[in-house]
Amino acid sequence: MFFDEAKIYVKGGDGGDGSVAFRREKYVPFGGPSGGNGGSGGDVYLEVDPNLNTLIHFKKRSHFKAEAGGRGSGKNQQGKAGLDLLIPVPPGTEIQDADSGEFVADLVEDDQRMLVARGGRGGRGNAAFASSTNQAPRLAEHGEPGEERWLRLEMKLIADVGVIGMPNAGKSTLLSVVSAARPKIAAYPFTTLQPNLGVVQLESYESFVMADVPGLIEGASEGAGLGHQFLRHVERTRLLLHLLDGASQDPLEDWETINDELSQFSPELASKPQIAVLNKMDLPDAQAWWPLVKEAMAERGLEAHAISAVTGEGVQQLMRRAYELLKSLAVPEPMPEQPAVFRPAETEEAFTVEREEDAWRVRGVRVERIAAMTPFVLPEAAARFQRQLRAMGIDVALQEAGVEPGDTVRIGDEELEWQE
Repeated sequence: MFFDEAKIYVKGGDGGDGSVAFRREKYVPFGGPSGGNGGSGGDVYLEVDPNLNTLIHFKKRSHFKAEAGGRGSGKNQQGKAGLDLLIPVPPGTEIQDADSGEFVADLVEDDQRMLVARGGRGGRGNAAFASSTNQAPRLAEHGEPGEERWLRLEMKLIADVGVIGMPNAGKSTLLSVVSAARPKIAAYPFTTLQPNLGVVQLESYESFVMADVPGLIEGASEGAGLGHQFLRHVERTRLLLHLLDGASQDPLEDWETINDELSQFSPELASKPQIAVLNKMDLPDAQAWWPLVKEAMAERGLEAHAISAVTGEGVQQLMRRAYELLKSLAVPEPMPEQPAVFRPAETEEAFTVEREEDAWRVRGVRVERIAAMTPFVLPEAAARFQRQLRAMGIDVALQEAGVEPGDTVRIGDEELEWQE
């Protein structure tokens, strides 16, 4: 089974809690607050590992969480920062947000790294809240929760040349002849159940990477056969070898069928440079078709080559020509790395108030963060939270919505009781 898709959950490490502590040292006359800040949580990165070629390692594990930050302590000691988490992925992995479908990154280069979930910052200890008017605060913060999201990973093979064609056109045979790849070969449709990669070495020690794609049939772009599952692997190639079966009843009709499917799947894919290749020239039927195929391709302004993958006839000339064309085609530039993938809301101050079945729900980036970082067991922290809600206008919004004393108000994971 070929695993080229996966869905994973990633979460940055939570920040460590701040500490409430006071100094009681012999030669420190006034002492004072000495609670240290919590350590920041670790970040989550996806990193390209050139030794991987599938996403199968995500079959057994799909949840990933970075290390949380350590708790602050007395004597102004800050908590230990959480370790970052590196998740290896194969080259050619495309990342999307699973919920919004937003494109995140395309990882194609060795050791390329992408930040996908930030760790939370550490909560402040009471030493950070000391001021001239509050010299002994009994107040601290919980650590900020790390960012979390579901990601969809899709692997697309990185090859210079893609070999496409109907089932049993001889794609795997050709790849086995020109490279060290050993794909499964048999005389029945859909022998190839997964794309295969091979490195083609020319006589002058020049080389390029070639991939054969499981046979396409009519309706492949809509999911028929195996085509829809693997068409994505042709998208990165710069040149297509369109292999025609010389033993087919009508190779030219096969040509039209495959190109129609490419167009329906992706217009960009259909516009890639192609070389038409009539295979099985060791058979009389293929020899009879060759003049017709050559003439039809000339009318379309395309090159046509005749080969026999079994006997090797014309194969080296085809590989040399493919390499010459590759040199003339521009190499697509890799997408620049993005420093972060989370875009802030239009304004973090924005919030909404909604009525749920048995409670009121307040949603908003900043207010949910404040609630998560407030230790309500500390009276000063709870009072500070109330002041922050008032400053943001949330208490007024709840009153206008119709909140009554005794009603439950949910903010993030916190449940609070409304009182006048």
